[in-house]
Amino acid sequence: MSKRGASGPYPPAVDRLIEAFADLPGIGRRTAERLAFHVLKSPDAEAMNLARAIEAMKTSVRHCSVCFNLTETDPCPICGDASRRRGVVLVVEQPRDLIAIEKTGMYDGVYHVLLGQIDPLEGVGPAELTVDALARRMDSASANCGGEAVEEIVLGLSPTLEGDGTALHIAELARRRGVRVARLARGVPPGGPPRNAPPSSLWGINGRHMPLPFSP
Repeated sequence: MSKRGASGPYPPAVDRLIEAFADLPGIGRRTAERLAFHVLKSPDAEAMNLARAIEAMKTSVRHCSVCFNLTETDPCPICGDASRRRGVVLVVEQPRDLIAIEKTGMYDGVYHVLLGQIDPLEGVGPAELTVDALARRMDSASANCGGEAVEEIVLGLSPTLEGDGTALHIAELARRRGVRVARLARGVPPGGPPRNAPPSSLWGINGRHMPLPFSP
């Protein structure tokens, strides 16, 4: 739902920018006005750089057709990296979780981004996520990075009711296909996603994930 308020005594172009900022998550009308006037007062080059950055992002960034990470190339650089262990797939909820794990420099496998978690109360089932694409990667090596077979699924999901339910669903899909299932050895605060955990709590010895057998 739009958070647009009544138009103020501003030129139409300023009002449109205020309304555009106000539609962003967590941005109220007053903050939207401050942002709009910051842009208005900025040097032309700075304002146009912002506009071009938004345009470039919207026209060039997409989801990788293999792992669904954000990328400007397809497949993404991680899926295309032959030095990574492509048979080990770490499943996360959002691209920002992937980025947090990559920043540790301790994981050398590949990923699968679900783009959410199963939440029946919100009408989100496996079909609304990228679960089917993950199943295809397990079913056929040709659908995985570099044409390598998936040998292990590592669950890196939030320790919430929805995250646990999603993990159970994926674990069952993997078991039916004879794919090993593990989870990150992590100490995440209750309700917190992997990106909020300290790196030392995510990884086992020598930077490898601890292959803890997944159990409900």
